[in-house]
Amino acid sequence: MSSIVRQKAILFYLLSVVLLLTACQSSNQNTAAKKQGKPEQGGELIYGLATSPDSLDPHTSGMAVSTRVNNSIYENLVYQTTDNKIEPWLATKWEVSKDQKTFTFTLRDDVTFQDGSKLNAEVVKYNFDRIVNPETKAASAYALIENYQSSEVVDDYTITFHFSSPSATFLSNLSQPKLAIVSKQAAQKYGLSLATHPVGSGPFKFVSLDENNEIVLERFEDYKGKAPFAKHDGKAYLDKLVYKIIPEEATRIGSVQSNQINAVETVPPQDVQSIKNSKNLKIFETETAGMPYGLFLNPKNAPWNQLEARQALQETIDVEQIVQTLYLGTYKQAWSVITPTILGYNKDLEGKGKLDIAHANELLEGLGWKKNSDGIRGKDGKELVLRLIDSNVNREKRHDIATIIQQQLKEIGVQLEITTTADYYNITKNGKDYDVIGNSRVAGDPDVLRLFFHSEKLPENGGSNLARLADKEIDKWLEQGELETDTAKRVDLYKKVQEKLIDQAYFIPIYVFPYTVAASNNVEGLAFDSQGYPLFNDVFLTN
Repeated sequence: MSSIVRQKAILFYLLSVVLLLTACQSSNQNTAAKKQGKPEQGGELIYGLATSPDSLDPHTSGMAVSTRVNNSIYENLVYQTTDNKIEPWLATKWEVSKDQKTFTFTLRDDVTFQDGSKLNAEVVKYNFDRIVNPETKAASAYALIENYQSSEVVDDYTITFHFSSPSATFLSNLSQPKLAIVSKQAAQKYGLSLATHPVGSGPFKFVSLDENNEIVLERFEDYKGKAPFAKHDGKAYLDKLVYKIIPEEATRIGSVQSNQINAVETVPPQDVQSIKNSKNLKIFETETAGMPYGLFLNPKNAPWNQLEARQALQETIDVEQIVQTLYLGTYKQAWSVITPTILGYNKDLEGKGKLDIAHANELLEGLGWKKNSDGIRGKDGKELVLRLIDSNVNREKRHDIATIIQQQLKEIGVQLEITTTADYYNITKNGKDYDVIGNSRVAGDPDVLRLFFHSEKLPENGGSNLARLADKEIDKWLEQGELETDTAKRVDLYKKVQEKLIDQAYFIPIYVFPYTVAASNNVEGLAFDSQGYPLFNDVFLTN
């Protein structure tokens, strides 16, 4: 496809998106920055989710949408601030041994779970032993404490954790939602069914679950203390918090526009723009932390096992065009394998790497791939095909990204074969069945890179190494980063990892996900934690 034809195709797509902007225009922007009214007790907030949670047990959950519900039910020993500091929560203080293998925590003595049981050291020990128990199947939670050896109850409100090797990431990981503390009494009662009978110590208590339809929570009247990022002490203002599952974008936005529900998440870009220019609704927004959405290139399959072939893709995929076309300036282009708010982000990668279609064609020619009469390259009787696996849910327009890339790659004679399937995760366990796969991850520490790029973290081993990478140098840096206690040295290690992953074209960053919420004008007080998850303890409804 010529550059002119390509540009026309993209412009046509952009025009079709822009034509969706039908809301009334106004010079008065209605945003979350608007001055809040006086907090009022009571009321029910109905909140529209884009997808259904996989589990309401934080230890077994693997989805970000589950955390958006679980954060209202559960609490952690510590939390992480927006400037990456670790602060007390269910724990009041802690001591760390010089070798970073022993951590001793003092717990609060006033915490009650929603089933009436009390928080103590024995409960915390039970939680961590539960996570490492293979029968729990807590893969994501376990990955955060792999070198956990044991824990010791010192007294009712003091617990000591022992690790088999230095654990520089433990405090940061301890703030992750997957390591939230569940009621021991409830976990023993329900077992794996805790996923549908959640019990924590958070500001909202579970009432009911109608699968793929709604989740109902109510205010936990015995909630004490001050929730992280909250402006007030004690229990929540809302009487009830209801999560409605509404996958279809148009239906979700239409529901809040027609006042059927109070707020909805993941607002489409064209609606963000129109709502900001309207007096009818307001936008709350933040930037999620962790790994941006990007493409993992599988270097195990030919010809993508050759650097030149991967670089040809890197020099052809126009990420700026994709982001501007699909997200209309509401999403930021990603430049690295972690987001800008994560410790160790390598800002030097921003703007690095330019499009060069001519050079990309030269690279493939040099590898012996010749264009046929249809413009598709071939070699030894085989066409040059790049096989992309995509989830069956068009989350954040990811299907549209694949379609645009399909058109872009025609310029260098590469045929992109897109497979959309609900069996997305099982396919990753066989590296022979895909060449490229897209994903992202919400996280609070650069150690997340170890989960996705270390050679021991292959999907068939329960890991997330979607690039199926086996690079000894990257492995070494990631292992050192996990153990290093000097922050400056950790930053340097992760900067090296990021630079090599981009230079070797193992990962092509696409966008940093902005978590957006459209809400009625009477919704006040919605906040977000350091990773971009919504918090409802301060939320209230005005008359």
